[in-house]
Amino acid sequence: MSSGGDSGASGSDESGNGGRESGAAGGSESDASEFDFAAPATDQSFENALAKARDGVRLTVDDATELLATGTASRGIDPVRKEAVLEAADRRRAEEVGDEVTFVANLNNNVTTACNTGCLFCNFKDTAHAFEADSDAEHAGFTKTPAESREVVEDALDMGVYEVCSVSGLHPAFALNEEHHEILAARDDPASEVNYKPPEAYATDPGTYVEQMAAMSVGGVHLHSMTPEEAYHASRGTDWTYETVYRELAAAGLDSAPGTAAEILVDEVRDVICPGKIRTGDWVAAMEGAAAAGLDVTSTMMYGHVETVAHRAQHLEVIRDLQDRTGAITEFVPLSFIHQNTPLYRQGVVDSGPSRAEDELVVAVARLFLDNVDHVQASWVKSGDAHGLKLLNCGADDFMGTILSEEITSRAGGEYGEYRSFDDYVEMITAIGRTPVERSTDYRTRRRIDPDDGPHGPRLGPRADGTPLLAGRSSGGEGGSGGAGAAGASSADADD
Repeated sequence: MSSGGDSGASGSDESGNGGRESGAAGGSESDASEFDFAAPATDQSFENALAKARDGVRLTVDDATELLATGTASRGIDPVRKEAVLEAADRRRAEEVGDEVTFVANLNNNVTTACNTGCLFCNFKDTAHAFEADSDAEHAGFTKTPAESREVVEDALDMGVYEVCSVSGLHPAFALNEEHHEILAARDDPASEVNYKPPEAYATDPGTYVEQMAAMSVGGVHLHSMTPEEAYHASRGTDWTYETVYRELAAAGLDSAPGTAAEILVDEVRDVICPGKIRTGDWVAAMEGAAAAGLDVTSTMMYGHVETVAHRAQHLEVIRDLQDRTGAITEFVPLSFIHQNTPLYRQGVVDSGPSRAEDELVVAVARLFLDNVDHVQASWVKSGDAHGLKLLNCGADDFMGTILSEEITSRAGGEYGEYRSFDDYVEMITAIGRTPVERSTDYRTRRRIDPDDGPHGPRLGPRADGTPLLAGRSSGGEGGSGGAGAAGASSADADD
């Protein structure tokens, strides 16, 4: 699932940073030195890196750095070089996966916004203290019980949805199961030692992770949930392995795991934007545990804040190496940083997100570098329809899902709506000369759609019969507010 984006940067500015330098990808020219990041520099040349990409030779981190920067020896993004990279990536896309553009009928049902992690790029969470039973703090967040989650999924199934994504805040009362509750509660000071308070301390009990998985895994729906960060939370205070955790979740109904919480998989960047999150090694270990438990996983990169192009290249290498070892990654999802309402922006750490030129180069270089990941996603949620379609000509072949309601991006300041119908997808994809294809979450089941056989709706779901998802409701469109979501679901883009 997930995202790309016009995040308020200068749009078509070819500097790649809204007028900023190409070294510090998401901030001012001084960002690299401000955070003691080394300025990107390699022994490779842009020309040699591009030649290797065109010839299909496996790229190195230095190659990727040069392609992302359109040459580290010069300032800004060179528009002619950029177009050469995009052309090579689009050609590779056509060779590897053809002209089909896939999408999925999905709903995002996130359980809670309660979270104490404090990531500086996030405006989705609400401080967990506000959710306590004796708190009078006002907040716009939510916590759903397992019964409420089940109701949301049942309603979505009746509309033809067949994928449910769920990514939630790290609620202190969340535990894997009842045994986990007992282990955490036995601590001398569980709140400070393992971020735990018992469910009765809160106005709403979120249940356990196992109970939520079981509640959402109904009617043959595909449940895509439990990020590495959530898996860590579900094992905190124990010596349980990630494989053990994911096996129990899979037994409860989990079908695949999103590779979000990745942000930038370089610890010096994580130390700045998310010091309270798991380190790169833990993220990798969690994904390996999910794969060992027999689950497919996705991979992501949230870029355009304080990192450099070299960090982006290093991140891509972590993903490629993981795929070499596991073969479990179904897609790569670039997540363009939406800055407007985030602490990074409010505290003056960044003044914008990535430019559209950067978005295009990230998609293109991902296609060229990740030679073992078949699918690269473009996003209308963060990019809008027009630029999302442009990204499909930069190496991407997937266009997300219907996402009946989306909250992570909108709370961060995104402005491109919360829902796209099958008719929207067919119209947009055929407009760029590509073939619209409905797909399953794992891409193994696919259905080509005849543009002339409308109106269009999902057919791959257990209750899908081709009826449009929200008949009579307009989608968000460029800058629109989007649909309200199934059963009042206040939901989030699961690969954010």
